[in-house]
Amino acid sequence: MLKFSDRANAITPFYAMAFSEKASALEAKGHHVVRLNIGEPDFGAPGPVVQAMQDVMERAELPYTSALGLPALREAIAGFYLQRHGVAVNPDNVVVTAGASAALLLVSAALVNHGDKVMLADPAYPCNRQFIRSFGGQLQSIPAGAEQRFQLTPQSVQANWQSDTKGVMLASPSNPTGTSVPESDLAAICDFVKSRGGWRIVDEIYLNLSHDGHAQTVLAFDPDAIVINSFSKYFGMTGWRLGWCVVPDDMVPVMERLAQNLYICPSTPAQYAALACFTPETLNVCEGRRDILLHRRQRVLDGLKQAGLSVDVEPDGAFYVYINVTSTGLNAMTFCERLLEEQHVALTPGNDFGEATGDDYVRLSFAASETALDEGIKRIGNFLASL
Repeated sequence: MLKFSDRANAITPFYAMAFSEKASALEAKGHHVVRLNIGEPDFGAPGPVVQAMQDVMERAELPYTSALGLPALREAIAGFYLQRHGVAVNPDNVVVTAGASAALLLVSAALVNHGDKVMLADPAYPCNRQFIRSFGGQLQSIPAGAEQRFQLTPQSVQANWQSDTKGVMLASPSNPTGTSVPESDLAAICDFVKSRGGWRIVDEIYLNLSHDGHAQTVLAFDPDAIVINSFSKYFGMTGWRLGWCVVPDDMVPVMERLAQNLYICPSTPAQYAALACFTPETLNVCEGRRDILLHRRQRVLDGLKQAGLSVDVEPDGAFYVYINVTSTGLNAMTFCERLLEEQHVALTPGNDFGEATGDDYVRLSFAASETALDEGIKRIGNFLASL
């Protein structure tokens, strides 16, 4: 019998995916399941990107690219920062990765030593905890409630900073809450951490899905911050597994060596196709989709309010609503299990995202179609009535 590593045994299930498997089992039995548990836009990749992929696949050869990514794509990403945010980014500092997950993996491998403490909010994206632990780091999970918009604040970072704290991981807007760190707070956090010699990793995967359309990258006021981004959400390319990060000069060769050894390079055809993401036609499509998501957000908030569920902090980005279920008398896991079993609606329990209030909240993704959202809200109302 195989003996598995302590690292592997310590990894907890990713409940969003676990509930997807349960949903698939119900569908195999003939049930119609409304899936509101996964952060996957129903739009798919924009048409120009799909066409670009079809054109690329006609090539006879698709060799490895540089481990840092296709030079033309790195330039296009840098140009996007200038066009969208007015921030000049050197293409040499852009690292194209096999999804944002690979970016987080490489950055964690580059920065985290055994015993290093890394600060992040509770709740937060669950895989971040696993990346830190996999490289021997220790979590400083700081409880962040509704009064803090479920985010780290300058006060909480300063109060919890320790001599062996090496850096912070933030996400703005956040998964699972859809809430952003106010720009002034983010600048203050970065200034403080920098003054202590710490690094700042800022997940901006949902930045261009901010609901006001004007959110600014942290690079505008902290050019040495490490930024994570992805083609999955704003561009709707989840299964294409393509992301990027922007890193300081001295980190580029480190990232290159790690990428060479861990996965050689990102997908060549996906990189060529992604060049079409930055054309005016594609960007217009993506902006139109952001407006659709904003409409869905309000539809979901209105429906949940009518059903009697509380949203303590309305999201201002991404496509998630973090719902307080304490009024039902059920904890988050039981709520999600019974809702799936009795009404065939899949949500994600807050236990995926942290411990402080994980039992009290569930995450709903409104990246699904309007028809699915309406049916899901209707079934949630029926479930609540049955209680």
